[in-house]
Amino acid sequence: MVSGKTDDYKQDPQMKLVKSRPKRQMPEIPNEARKILHCVGLALLLSASVVHAGTVPQAPQVGDTYELTLVKDSAQQGSNGSTGSSHDMDTLIEQVTSVRADGLELQYDLPNTTTAEERTRNWQFPVRVFQPVGGPAQLLNGPELEARLDVWLKAASLSRTACGHWIFTWNAFRIECDPQSVIKTIQSYDLRSADLHEGGLYRDSEAGSPGTLAKKAGGLNGETFVVDMPVDTDAVRRARAESDVIMGDIMKKPVSLDTALQERAGEIVSGTISVTFETDPSGNVRRRTRVTKLDIKRPDSRSETQTVTETLEQRHISRRK
Repeated sequence: MVSGKTDDYKQDPQMKLVKSRPKRQMPEIPNEARKILHCVGLALLLSASVVHAGTVPQAPQVGDTYELTLVKDSAQQGSNGSTGSSHDMDTLIEQVTSVRADGLELQYDLPNTTTAEERTRNWQFPVRVFQPVGGPAQLLNGPELEARLDVWLKAASLSRTACGHWIFTWNAFRIECDPQSVIKTIQSYDLRSADLHEGGLYRDSEAGSPGTLAKKAGGLNGETFVVDMPVDTDAVRRARAESDVIMGDIMKKPVSLDTALQERAGEIVSGTISVTFETDPSGNVRRRTRVTKLDIKRPDSRSETQTVTETLEQRHISRRK
């Protein structure tokens, strides 16, 4: 996707974060959290919302268009004085193309400012999906994506044998050739599927256990919900091992995942994941902020801290009259 990005690294190879565009570690919301509002027949609840007392969120309509902006800032510091930071910003345009009794048909595309070269490189967009009331999105225009993939591979002088490998230009990225991979990408921009209410359980794919939602603010301008969870330490070690495998691919020094996992097994990991949801006056989520803090101690007595802040904002561009 079209992104804005700055990096400032002063760190050893162990500290360097291997980043892909787009990176997808956003929370996975359970299917049971998805809800439907039967209002005027086929209307769906934008289920990221929390209904204010006496307030019904606006039901989606064909033509509704949103700008979704995901910003990620990370900072890390090692006990040996090494430091690193990065900044990424990606934007997608979401449009409701059909409202069905069992879900929504949506189109995701790049902003109008995207250049022709950027569009060729981001061959997954535009993408059309069906988002059912429960379950993951389903790809609707797979053949179109396959055709655009062939155009991009030819323009980049790449063959299908390169698929799945990682390369480094101005950033590390995976040569993705699977049209279905776009489903995971758009899930990172999902603000519909969080069922927000005081005392409700919230699950995060990188948390060791669910957290309990608490309402911190409320009023005419909307409400704020927060939840804190411990990190899944095994998931952190696995993610770091996968980064080692990626770095080995880039440096042409292959490392197996099993070997990388064994190397990371001795690390002592602790940390928290904090998520804040802010709703608009109608009860729809307009911003989600997710902060992950990690403290990692290595077997050689070195340690490092990492803080990653991911902010997803939704701006309503247009609504059918």
